[in-house]
Amino acid sequence: MAETRTEALHQNAEGLDIQAPDAILSSLADAQIEAAKVVRNAIPSIAAAAEIIAAKLKNGGKLAYAAAGSSGLMALADALELPGTFGIQRDRIAILIAGGDDAFKTLAGGPEDDTEEAAQAIADAGIGKGDCLIAISASGTTPYAVRAIEEAARRGAATIGIANNKDSALLRLAETAILLETPPEVIAGSTRMGAGTAQKIALNMLSTLTAVHLGHVHDGYMVNLMADNIKLRDRAARIVAAISGRTRDDAARLLDRSGGVVKTAILLAAGADNADAAEKLLEGTGQKLRPALSAIEGNKGTKA
Repeated sequence: MAETRTEALHQNAEGLDIQAPDAILSSLADAQIEAAKVVRNAIPSIAAAAEIIAAKLKNGGKLAYAAAGSSGLMALADALELPGTFGIQRDRIAILIAGGDDAFKTLAGGPEDDTEEAAQAIADAGIGKGDCLIAISASGTTPYAVRAIEEAARRGAATIGIANNKDSALLRLAETAILLETPPEVIAGSTRMGAGTAQKIALNMLSTLTAVHLGHVHDGYMVNLMADNIKLRDRAARIVAAISGRTRDDAARLLDRSGGVVKTAILLAAGADNADAAEKLLEGTGQKLRPALSAIEGNKGTKA
């Protein structure tokens, strides 16, 4: 197997083990920063991927992530937070990680070679036409991720590949390829470090832009959050207060009237007759708050 960039030795790694602790940590920190910088080069492909994902979710499709090892953990971190942060229904998100539930305890290496498990995971998740799969692999050659993208494409799903090595199989197979060409790791092949950092950043950017397209972000506020604990209920009230200009107590009352739905509460504050009217407005604007607020203002002007 030819050596890939993610397996190469870092130029500053020689003698690492006999350096002072502060020097070792400085090298590790600098390498992470360098890895993070390469994500900027992938902005056009991340933007294209976000449009695809948003379109699939808007039309009722699912979003699936498939990966192994450290890349699987990056996928897991992104996917699990989408419902709470952006209100995307949990049953619309599938997380396929090599080794299944056992991976959360051992993260064994063997399952990443199990291509049959990957194909079966795609089938069990019901991924097909109208859905989208993101497959992630630092090397771009992980058998589990490669087979997952092949099977998803065979079933008619849109496919996005994220890898840290150019011209890799995963990127060649993906309809939309996101290359994160990170430098060699300070610990050669330890892609949980620089490559993983770049993957995490790219996934954060990808899912956040998707949420913007879906109308779940307004002026930097997560207006479609799922307020299912004390902290998030307080955040929801602060968001309603900030956007509507109402007091915190007024915002809490509006949230009660809206059933805890932030966008609906904001529209009630703006003058919507009731929660049903606010929700109909949002349906008409594709769940986007700004045009719904403009519609209310326009109606006020017409009545005046």
